[in-house]
Amino acid sequence: MDLIADRGRRVQVDELNTSKLLAHAAKQTRDKGFDDVLCIDVDAHHYENESFGEILPFMENEVLKQLALASRAKGGRGSVAPSGFGYQDMGGRVTRYPLRSSEKTDPKGTHRDVQLGERWMDAMGVDYSCLFPTGMLSIGLHPQKEMEVELCWAYNRWVTEKALPETGGRMFSMLTLPFSDPEACLRTVETFGHRKGVGGYMVTTVRPKMGVYDNAYMKMYRAIEERGQVLSFHSGPSWGDHTFQSCNRFLAAHALGFSWYNILHCTNWILNGMGERFPKMPVIWIEAGLSWIPFVMQRIDHEYMLRPSECPLLKKRPSDYMRDMYYSVQPMEIQDMEALECTFRMMDAENTLLYASDYPHWDFDLPSTIWDLPFLTDKARHNILGGTAHKLFKLPPRNEAQKQNLIKYGNYIGN
Repeated sequence: MDLIADRGRRVQVDELNTSKLLAHAAKQTRDKGFDDVLCIDVDAHHYENESFGEILPFMENEVLKQLALASRAKGGRGSVAPSGFGYQDMGGRVTRYPLRSSEKTDPKGTHRDVQLGERWMDAMGVDYSCLFPTGMLSIGLHPQKEMEVELCWAYNRWVTEKALPETGGRMFSMLTLPFSDPEACLRTVETFGHRKGVGGYMVTTVRPKMGVYDNAYMKMYRAIEERGQVLSFHSGPSWGDHTFQSCNRFLAAHALGFSWYNILHCTNWILNGMGERFPKMPVIWIEAGLSWIPFVMQRIDHEYMLRPSECPLLKKRPSDYMRDMYYSVQPMEIQDMEALECTFRMMDAENTLLYASDYPHWDFDLPSTIWDLPFLTDKARHNILGGTAHKLFKLPPRNEAQKQNLIKYGNYIGN
């Protein structure tokens, strides 16, 4: 197979195969004995656009459904979901981006996305993974609130009725909330909350306007809390946002964007007392790195101590509320080990950090990214890779050794 590379050159490549692509990861998994370690990936992705032919028929509004289906027709020039400009594939050098649709799967087996997921999970030693969309992470930029609602509804029906039932319980999801419409969010929780494989709900934080503190969302938050489920905020970049239009390199918008959107919404969440209003609802901040956490802790603690009257609901420092929440590990800044160790200490990472691969994206992290950190205790390694997520999502160990390790480190919650 030929791949068109930069300047029109043709580069011959073997047929893409996830198992071959991750051969070194599989060896690492065997060498480190990860079978004894429960590993739960709270942020992995699939390319839902490849399944839009199955997803879009679940849309309820017939007019919007027709518009969406027409945009997918041969020769159509429309787009179902908004997409941002960028260079994620590094000019074609990340070959699994342009070649992913060529990977062969068993047409008589489980759903294609399930087969591909099991390949990378087995290679990396991941026991469970949380399945997130990719293109729809920018759904908050859609100019039509109604289209956001319809697309989220269709995707959530498809993932709970078609994809997850074929995973054998190894994959779960935090369903995409149409956050532009609070009533539609509540309907999502009430409709899908009881379905197998639904561990919680995800808000895409790349949005021009998003008040997480708005009273219109309180019924939805309460419904999630009452069901014992999780609320997550998944970040991303948006080069087109006016905040980043002065960036003349994608690297700049990418580096800052992922952190910025979670910084903004996490700060609003804390200072408006959401941790006091919903103390039993686990909240996770996903794919923003870790270096922003000590910055925000120090910055808003400092401001709060000078003017606490603006935050009457708070009963402790903002940084204490941040240590009550959870964070995904990817992408972890590992260039300065002393700084990283300080970050872990400040955020109480042993109890708040969750492993995330972000596979199959170009900057994904293997479980060894955590396992090999020199300053972690064995308990911290086990907690971060799966023990804490085991308690949040109530996912059982897959063998006796994993169970004994969960018991050893005080995480086992039984059946």
